[in-house]
Amino acid sequence: MKISSFDSEERYFRVKNSKTGLISNKRSLSLNLYNENGRAIMYKMVAQADVFLSNLRPFELERFKLDYETLSKINPRLIWGNITGYGKKGPDKDHPAYDTTAYWARAGIHSLFSVPGVPCLTYRPAFGDTVAGLALAYGIVQALYVREKTGIGQAVNISLLHTGLYQLSFDVSGALITGKDIKDWREEPPLEIQQQSLAAIAQIADFYAARTKSPLTGSYLTKDLRSLLFIVLQPDRYWAKFCKAVGREDLAQNPKYETIEGRAEDRVALRKTFADIFITKTLEEWIPLLEGIPYAPNQTILEAVKDVQARENGFIVTYEHPERGMIEQLANPVMMSRTPASVRLPAPEFGQHTEEVLLEYGYTWEDIALFQEDGTIA
Repeated sequence: MKISSFDSEERYFRVKNSKTGLISNKRSLSLNLYNENGRAIMYKMVAQADVFLSNLRPFELERFKLDYETLSKINPRLIWGNITGYGKKGPDKDHPAYDTTAYWARAGIHSLFSVPGVPCLTYRPAFGDTVAGLALAYGIVQALYVREKTGIGQAVNISLLHTGLYQLSFDVSGALITGKDIKDWREEPPLEIQQQSLAAIAQIADFYAARTKSPLTGSYLTKDLRSLLFIVLQPDRYWAKFCKAVGREDLAQNPKYETIEGRAEDRVALRKTFADIFITKTLEEWIPLLEGIPYAPNQTILEAVKDVQARENGFIVTYEHPERGMIEQLANPVMMSRTPASVRLPAPEFGQHTEEVLLEYGYTWEDIALFQEDGTIA
């Protein structure tokens, strides 16, 4: 059983993908979960289900009474799985998120796909959705195995931000251990060459921007030259809110701009208007103004590991290393409520536990000595 919400542009991709077999072998049932009868039908299905999946945010789960605490009372053996953008805790837990914002931009993937003078110009939809989906599938299988052994159901939580960080675990580990960003290790080309490159790339960016139907989708630069990535797949819904955030409520009152088609006619002029506005404030100044709008800053890897959402949701764990003392590393991206993963041992040295393991399997010290002599073990 899977519950999700989607808008008009996402609907296009679902129809397109269903024709190509990407969303095949499924059935679709629509229920109004604001309606008491709709929830009653849902609860009846939950009572007979093995697994319940959703991509709703915490406040939506509470609103529709689909949270784990509620559903587990109906079916204690239920495996409850949920994918969010930024986790179930922290100030941004209910912030609207897509894979391109939470996974691509905020986790630092965009930053790592760029080099000085050659920025990453675009993003790919569903780049992180599929990876997060695989992580959820792994967690569900693990939870079903635990239930088979113990009879206990549990909640499995995945977030796009955490999964994005996990995909970058090599770079994340380096940032956590050294406290340095990629730019601190990398030699940059001369500024003159960078400027020449960026001048040409800016023309290419303008070319594609002029062909983007909605001025509410794409990147804008701030006063401190930070890049904000907007993915507003329901532009009519967010138009007035966006205009208020940037201080141009007059645009929201223009009848021509009430629909995406009307705005599309003037998209170049509107994009120029918004670009001129965003460049007047820093990222920190824009953050409170953009509350509730689907966007994310393109963060560096060091910013991503210091992100308040990563910290408050336990994406980073601390443990004691025998040589380095207390260090940090990424937590497992599959967050399980009853059988959570934990860091019990640091990464071993090569062959560190050879003798210990062999003794556990019944071999004697004499056996081990013979194995060392004939080269069976190092």
